[in-house]
Amino acid sequence: MKTEAPVRRLDETDAEILKVLVSSARLSSRRIAEKVGVSTATVISKIRAMEQSGIIKGYAAILDQEKLGYELTVITEITVSKGKLLEMEQEIAKIPNVCAVYDVTGLTDAMVIAKFKNRSELSNFTKYLLSMPFIERSNTHVVLTTLKEDYRLI
Repeated sequence: MKTEAPVRRLDETDAEILKVLVSSARLSSRRIAEKVGVSTATVISKIRAMEQSGIIKGYAAILDQEKLGYELTVITEITVSKGKLLEMEQEIAKIPNVCAVYDVTGLTDAMVIAKFKNRSELSNFTKYLLSMPFIERSNTHVVLTTLKEDYRLI
């Protein structure tokens, strides 16, 4: 069984380091230290501690999905039967086009955010979802315009 790292409280320096990393994760520890106004050793130890506690999960480039050909973004509501929500969500999360899977309150059980290059891919995804055991129904919303899509909150 995986044990969770203890919750780590962020101090002001941690928050400043995270702001710099979120805006440009390619900066060296020395450059981050200059921006934050602390020593390089402090930056290195604080980043290491945030990685070990799971606050920093990894580093990635932020891509423009539309420029990569992913023209369609959808939000799909899923209703699951017989208490199999977790199992269905885990299977849906494995689908390469799926960006996010959320348990939600309300009339449906889960919301799925996914991106597709064309209607054919979307059609195959929808048909696959409906073929899964315990999926009672889905309701897919096609995003017309994206005004903001940025999960960098700090």
